[in-house]
Amino acid sequence: MRSLLTGVQAQKASNVLADRLREGILTGALAEGAPLPNERALADMSGVSRASVREALRLLEVEGLVRTRSGRGGGSVPHLPGADMLERSIRLFTRGQRVRFGALLETRSAIEPQLARLAALNRTEEDLARLAQIQARFEDDSVGVSAWTHMNVDWHLAVVVASRNELLIGIWKAVSSLMHEATGLEEPYNLPEVRVAVRRVHRRILDAIQKGDGEAAARRMARHLDAYVAHIKPQAPPDLEV
Repeated sequence: MRSLLTGVQAQKASNVLADRLREGILTGALAEGAPLPNERALADMSGVSRASVREALRLLEVEGLVRTRSGRGGGSVPHLPGADMLERSIRLFTRGQRVRFGALLETRSAIEPQLARLAALNRTEEDLARLAQIQARFEDDSVGVSAWTHMNVDWHLAVVVASRNELLIGIWKAVSSLMHEATGLEEPYNLPEVRVAVRRVHRRILDAIQKGDGEAAARRMARHLDAYVAHIKPQAPPDLEV
């Protein structure tokens, strides 16, 4: 028993305080944008040293849950995590773990059909108007390759946003951004037959979304992504380098 319990120590005061402040921020007990008490007041209220208060605030600032303003009237202010924090975390993990480019393709192929299904079920009239607007621009053969590629990204993003699933939207944005940075491939869209095929499948996916047919939207998006992977895989980098 003695050997089992050897080395047990109480948590650092700064970690305990950071845990409590973090919980208050995430639950809304500490309102976003409302300044926290100053270091001396936090030390008095919590019973820990000012050094521990500073360390707790530093931990929360690194996590993006606290922003510190300097100067007169400054101080620490709670900040709720946003989509940018999720995207940044995925980006750091992907690069730090040397995630294969193929894993990005697999991830997108796994989630985007379901996003299309959710878009068909959750889309608004504004979403439909945005998709129809982009689709109409797709029909213009005079558009250059670079502009056409960006329109393609905008179209897929519009489908994703229409899903109304904040978590999947954040994951998709991070994965899609990493893919485009790693490849920058526009060559497939130089081919007229590729443009024709993409327009056709986009019309079919959009039709399913307009009709609220989630299963058809998911099925058509899956086939679309299979074709995309077949185009991009031979030219894609074996490992992620962005």
